[in-house]
Amino acid sequence: MTDNIFLGFDFSTQQVKVIGLNENLKVVIDENIKFDTDLPEFGTSGGVNIHNDKVGVTAPTAMWVKALDLLLEKMKSAGFDFSKVVALSGDGQQHGSVYWKSGAREVLKNLQADSSMYEQLKDSFSVNDSPIWMDATTSSQIQTLEKAVGGPMELARLTGSRGYERFTGLQIMKLYQTNKAAYDDTERISLVSSFAASLFFGDYAPIDYSDGSGMNLLDIRTKNWSPACLETCGTSLADKLGVPVPSNTVLGNVSSYLCNKYGFSGDCKVITFTGDNPSSLAGLAPRQGDVIASLGSSDTVFLWLPEATPGMDGHIFVNPLDQNTYMGLVCFKNGSLTRERIMQQCAEGSWDRFNDLLQQTSPGNDGNIGIYFDAREIQPVVMGKFRFDKDDQQFDNFSPAVEVRAVLESQFLARLMYAQACGMKIGPESRVIATGGASANKAILQVISDIFNADVHVIDVPNSACLGGCYRAIYALKPEGTDFEEVVRNLPKPERVCKPTAGNRSVYPAMLERYRLLEGKISTL
Repeated sequence: MTDNIFLGFDFSTQQVKVIGLNENLKVVIDENIKFDTDLPEFGTSGGVNIHNDKVGVTAPTAMWVKALDLLLEKMKSAGFDFSKVVALSGDGQQHGSVYWKSGAREVLKNLQADSSMYEQLKDSFSVNDSPIWMDATTSSQIQTLEKAVGGPMELARLTGSRGYERFTGLQIMKLYQTNKAAYDDTERISLVSSFAASLFFGDYAPIDYSDGSGMNLLDIRTKNWSPACLETCGTSLADKLGVPVPSNTVLGNVSSYLCNKYGFSGDCKVITFTGDNPSSLAGLAPRQGDVIASLGSSDTVFLWLPEATPGMDGHIFVNPLDQNTYMGLVCFKNGSLTRERIMQQCAEGSWDRFNDLLQQTSPGNDGNIGIYFDAREIQPVVMGKFRFDKDDQQFDNFSPAVEVRAVLESQFLARLMYAQACGMKIGPESRVIATGGASANKAILQVISDIFNADVHVIDVPNSACLGGCYRAIYALKPEGTDFEEVVRNLPKPERVCKPTAGNRSVYPAMLERYRLLEGKISTL
């Protein structure tokens, strides 16, 4: 084996992180810069600034540039040999946007090695604070865009999602409507991912199909910008966005600035960056047909789909690993934090006790269903706690054992229902791959296995977005026609820990239909 290294950078909400792999896929470097602590001068909390209205959330664009400066200096101080890097890629937090002002491209293309990127680029933005995924100030723009294309379902059919406040097309429309001078002074609009790639490429990097699918602007079938969406969101918008490209595009060589300042090889390739969710999909090394359940503070279900079947809930993206297939994604705010609350209340703060209580009840919970939205959920947009008996009559309280089973069954029935709405089909070869904190609890995984009627495997990938950048960098240099599975075939395989209990297969289909009706009922309460 050679000494070749592949880098993956993650421009996330709270930090910029890098992981480097050699050709054996072994980690050779792992470094990060945290915005709040390493760059306190920007005054962020959790990497963001929350405005006085409590719904406007931005991040200082120049902070991301300075963070990369610090990260590269940190790597240099650690003795990292940049000349061994043959390719790099990465990701950015989805739905954030960057507005390069007129003349910025010439600055970016002519960076001088005797100064930092930050000092040379800090005044290159027509909007200094980038709106990010947490922003919720574009409700009126949603109505405008959905009306322009024929309604929310038509927008979902076209772009993969109905209108969401955080989506970039709506943020652009808001800028066009409220600060046209800044819009007119913008020569390029980047996503955080393509912005990050631009810093390595030394020129404006294009938006990739997968991250572009999270903008309410890209036609996910033609993979071009939708003319109707562009026309609604701003004038000359196609010119400001550039032409979208496949997610495994080799943009070219790393900039001369980085070669001169840090010793990168002039032949080092920059691969298109993508969004953090698509990059995490790559980092988990799935195969087509897998269902990935990320079980954290919130829960996220990722799907590798052969066809696009958008609906009113969830999101469909172009697959970052295969532009002819799609990636489904459904997020749920009420995940592990809700499970932990019930563990504290019902099981004396003990997961062992929680699991014992779970075993005291049978699958189906004798007809009892509890639905728990401690935080306002994404789908449905509801907050509260709702308990129903076998006759669908509401209850105020369940016994601890019933409550424990109820939270698990309702959560994973919801995961199944919305995944099916995105086009998921469970077949004989389907695997549910569980990751995140709750994947360590086999009792919880058994409930998932029974509800999904599929084997559950576990894998521990704490830096899946960064690793996804590394794997995608390797993949992009492979001969055309190479399957992604070839890149990751030597990685440890997910371990099967559960298979469906035969006697439970008849319980959950009927329970799923009851859950569907009850969730619809509480949405109208």
